[in-house]
Amino acid sequence: IHFFQQKFKMAMGVNVEVSDPKELEMLRQKEMDITKEKIGKLISAGCNVVFCSKGIDDLALKYFVEAGAIAVRRVDKADMKRLAKVTGAKVQVTFSTLDGEEKFDPACLGHADEVVEERVGDNDHIFVKGCKASRASTILLRGANEFMLEEMDRSLHDALCAVGRTLESNSVVAGGGAVETAVSIYLEDFARTLGSREQLAIAEFAEALLTIPKTLALNAACDSIELVAKLRAHHFKAQTTAGDSQDFKHYGLDLMNGKVRNSLSAGVLEPMVSKLKSFKFATEAAITILRIDDLIKLAPEQEGQQQ
Repeated sequence: IHFFQQKFKMAMGVNVEVSDPKELEMLRQKEMDITKEKIGKLISAGCNVVFCSKGIDDLALKYFVEAGAIAVRRVDKADMKRLAKVTGAKVQVTFSTLDGEEKFDPACLGHADEVVEERVGDNDHIFVKGCKASRASTILLRGANEFMLEEMDRSLHDALCAVGRTLESNSVVAGGGAVETAVSIYLEDFARTLGSREQLAIAEFAEALLTIPKTLALNAACDSIELVAKLRAHHFKAQTTAGDSQDFKHYGLDLMNGKVRNSLSAGVLEPMVSKLKSFKFATEAAITILRIDDLIKLAPEQEGQQQ
């Protein structure tokens, strides 16, 4: 729910004159009964766990405890939306209907197998388990300090994004520089069939693609010249040998052992959409730079002017 659960009070500006202390006590009891009636609408609908983004005062908590229900107050709005999504519940902002009555529809309730409070480290956490509407899960990260947790968070976010991209494109390619090397070999052969200036541009583009496997090898402290040469030889065989029985087209760099291997069999994969976008953005950036046909150079400042 997205509203306060607190003791009902009369609106501001309302004055009530009483002549008997018993009447004042009756007013207070009526306020408590109205609060109990509101909470009773939730309990009678079958609700046994309430998450509230606002505050819940002690009187309302007392009624929830007496009914055997769990009430959690001041839940973050983002967490409320996630809970509603995974449990199938609907966030309620009011019980009032268009007719001015207060009702609660049981169809707005969500379902979960278990809601428990567990202590993790020095903090208490509430876990909602066995959600019926979704298979979403929460990943709890723990580390020695805040910096480690931030790094773990970034790494996990990148990993989940990679998986999401893969599921989005529904296709993967071999990693370890296999795609760049294969495209480079193909473009080199294609450039030789041209007899115009385009041959030079395509040949340079093919050479630029090898920057990726070279950089991978250098970052791993490996001999980039030797590894890239072996990788080019395997992909050349894949494109010139009929059948390619040894799957040379899937060969990429094994930076852990400093050799060339079948990346597809080793499980080193990359989403195809990432490769297509990287080729597209790099090509557009190069075209933008090549379109620059003039430069304006500013004269260096004299030492006397600086003083």
